[in-house]
Amino acid sequence: MRPSPRLPRFLRGPLGAFVTALVTVAALFAATPQAQADTTVCEQFGSAVIQGRYVVQNNRWGTNEPQCVTTTGSGFRVSRADGSVPTNGAPKSYPSVFNGCHYTNCSPGTNLPAQLSRISSAPSSISYGYVGDAVYNASYDIWLDPTPRTDGVNRTEIMIWLNKVGPIQPIGSQVGTATVGGRSWQVWQGGNGSNDVLSFVAPSAIGSWSFDVMDFVRQAVSRGMAQNNWYLTSVQAGFEPWQNGTGLSVNSFSSTVETGGGPGGPGGGSGCAVSYATNVWQGGFTANVTVSNTGSSPVDGWRLAFTLPSGQQITGAWSASVSPSSGSVTASGLAHNASISPGGSQTFGFQGTYSGAFASPGAFSLNGTACTRA
Repeated sequence: MRPSPRLPRFLRGPLGAFVTALVTVAALFAATPQAQADTTVCEQFGSAVIQGRYVVQNNRWGTNEPQCVTTTGSGFRVSRADGSVPTNGAPKSYPSVFNGCHYTNCSPGTNLPAQLSRISSAPSSISYGYVGDAVYNASYDIWLDPTPRTDGVNRTEIMIWLNKVGPIQPIGSQVGTATVGGRSWQVWQGGNGSNDVLSFVAPSAIGSWSFDVMDFVRQAVSRGMAQNNWYLTSVQAGFEPWQNGTGLSVNSFSSTVETGGGPGGPGGGSGCAVSYATNVWQGGFTANVTVSNTGSSPVDGWRLAFTLPSGQQITGAWSASVSPSSGSVTASGLAHNASISPGGSQTFGFQGTYSGAFASPGAFSLNGTACTRA
């Protein structure tokens, strides 16, 4: 049996016991995983990434009153929502979490936009936390467009109202009822001057639900508000508050889009390779990135996801939209170069700053498919 090491004479007795206790406590803290701190976002259109794959956005557009959202491990809560607006008009904001692309902000590694005809299913789940001292809806938004756009307003918005509190109603008028995803809904249809809106309103509050987004997309197609060659650009879950709203929460959110071997999806002859060439100087660098489609199917609406090493920040980009500027970023094709044909490639670049030792990203994925390094 190995003898225990002896403490120096000055650490024996009560002082030695105290020091030993401190060392033990420090070891416990070092061995215990520390929870990632929540992030509070108060900027009007500020955002933060959760779960490494979704974006939480404050998205305050209808009021000048303060609003903040605070991320959690699996969702977010509205930590501040001051003021009110008339209930016969537009809401104050849409604090939400999304998978996909919203005004050039794309969630890390998303495979959206994706053409509807190539999507086999889009399973999603949502859990809400409600409050009683506000006027709001709990809305799950699905955005569709004829093009694989990652910026601006899409042509058609599908809204699923899982809860409605107060004297508010969807855009347009009720055109009937429907059973979608095994549930009954009031169906409303109209437009807001920028896009068409198809809304499904639950007759009573739904706290949590798992469903296939494509069930609602097919409703839009059957009603002539979309076509199968259009694109699903994003799915979003959050709240539209008219009055107050502090304490509302998305407790958990998940979204997956299965392309069934379509462009950018797993299988179906898909594949990609990435060349990453840099020019580095003290404190700065440029990167020229070439994305090659090594598969047998075209990649429409390409999005290349990668993680910049710590200390690097993008200051400008060309031939692609790249966001956010650090950490897990996604580069998306623009209108003129949004498709990569089989055997073809697209090239983009960006300039940035760095601190410490310079390094290149370790891995790349194209619309969710891991790429090899060229």
